[in-house]
Amino acid sequence: MRQDPALLSADHWMSHLFGSKAARDGLVIRRSVRDIDRYVGREAFIRELKRRGYRAVENAGQMVIFCNQAPVRIVR
Repeated sequence: MRQDPALLSADHWMSHLFGSKAARDGLVIRRSVRDIDRYVGREAFIRELKRRGYRAVENAGQMVIFCNQAPVRIVR
């Protein structure tokens, strides 16, 4: 049974996010900037990215999170 993210604490929300199979496998995940700001706050989210050595880009209200430490190159 999936838990409603609105009922999760900030720590649980981030654990849920970074515990996803895609994140564990070092892939890319995407979340709404609105949700990040609402559930954990931008500063806490950025601190967690730094702690993990991950990068993220923001576009059109979405945050694309690269769950690995590989370089990110903007192609165009």
